[in-house]
Amino acid sequence: MTASSLPPKNTLARDAHGLCSLGASEAVELLKKREIAPLDLVDAAIARIEQIDPVVNALPLRRFEAAREQARHFPRPDDATLATPGWLGGLPVAVKDYNDLAGLPTTYGSPIYRHNVAARSDLTVANLERHGAIPLAKSNVPEFAGANTFNTVFGATRNPWNTQLTAGGSSGGSAAALAAGMVWLATGNDLGGSLRIPASYCGIVGMRPSVGRVPRPVSVAPYDALWVEGPMGRSVADVALMLDAQSHFDARDPLSYARPPVPFVEAVRHPRGPRRVGFTANLGIGRVEAQVTRICAQAAARFADAGAHVDEGHPDFTGGFEAFQTLRANLVAAVRGPLLASERERICPEIIWNIEKGLRQSGADVARAERLRGELFQRVSAFFDDYDVLACPTVAVAPFAVEQRYPTEIDGTPLDSYIDWMYLTFVLTLTGCPAISIPAGFTDDGRPVGLQLLGRPRGDFDLLGAARVLETTLGRAAHDPQAALA
Repeated sequence: MTASSLPPKNTLARDAHGLCSLGASEAVELLKKREIAPLDLVDAAIARIEQIDPVVNALPLRRFEAAREQARHFPRPDDATLATPGWLGGLPVAVKDYNDLAGLPTTYGSPIYRHNVAARSDLTVANLERHGAIPLAKSNVPEFAGANTFNTVFGATRNPWNTQLTAGGSSGGSAAALAAGMVWLATGNDLGGSLRIPASYCGIVGMRPSVGRVPRPVSVAPYDALWVEGPMGRSVADVALMLDAQSHFDARDPLSYARPPVPFVEAVRHPRGPRRVGFTANLGIGRVEAQVTRICAQAAARFADAGAHVDEGHPDFTGGFEAFQTLRANLVAAVRGPLLASERERICPEIIWNIEKGLRQSGADVARAERLRGELFQRVSAFFDDYDVLACPTVAVAPFAVEQRYPTEIDGTPLDSYIDWMYLTFVLTLTGCPAISIPAGFTDDGRPVGLQLLGRPRGDFDLLGAARVLETTLGRAAHDPQAALA
């Protein structure tokens, strides 16, 4: 649906499903033109959430009346504000339950923090509000970390394409809410794949920006370079819009840096296709389900339609498993380790395992992981001397049953830990390079599969352009979970 094909405002304001079907970029343009008002969108989203979320369980924490009040009194922007990169104009958004939103609990999916009400919004959320976003609800998450969104506080989030399946994680509630048409944009963050995996599983777009591109909330580990904040939307254009809203320097995040002079939406408006693309099914280090390999290989090959040369080149990712496992455990122990002595009985077993692994590791183990990561980055950097994009599946397995805590094998090959099935995202995390997951297709039984694209260091702009070129070539999905859930 385009703005020119929309019915008049008085009709549109009553058509909640029509509003919810808009892309974020379309909705913001209509807000800027005053063809719709923020309250129209807030009311449409609330109606959609009340209709759909009892089944999906993506947005358990809500601030509907506060959002309505913000929308009613949304300030009329001047011309300078309208021209601000990433201006959202009163668009309702979902906030992941790892971020603080004033007046609502930040539970992290843990019973320990069930009543942990935030006094103020963190810098990620406050910045989005300064850019015209209206937080509507908080999205469900796994307990502390993980890639299947369930917890003992709010239960499991279900995949809108098939409610018997997981939505992925840890930004699973955000991804499911987007896919089901409950919001237009949603926050997410990514350590080992938490923006990309749920995007793949829910048929939406999730981008892990370059480290430092988006300032992160105040943390006990501010110099950690594994986790990032990033955007989630239903299209590459929507993700570019949100990244413009999120990108800036903030002294509270020592790794952050200034926004670029050219907005990211320009990469989508005038996309440039890559010259050379390397595709690998498994990074040379693991297994991938056969259907996932086929779907992603076919999708990556479509870069050739835009004039790119596509071959099977990829960097050597040797040492990636070990380096990430060690560095992740070190981070989890640093952030969550103090809980172990007093709260062990209320922490899920996977997080206990990760904390204890981190506490058992020696300085030599961490030093070796840092060396492995450095060597891997140098090989990836050299790869981008000859290639513009590295493409691979986002996840080695298609969406699995929501009751299954995590996959224990891939095509019959047993896995060693609860995160090994996520290796295609977590190994790329080590590079610090921008990565994006876009919808690639569906398995024979209708499960969404995403293709992951990795760009050169700090190459977010060009990566968005390449993703837009491929998105256009592949076209929209033939069927829509919103229709099935209506």
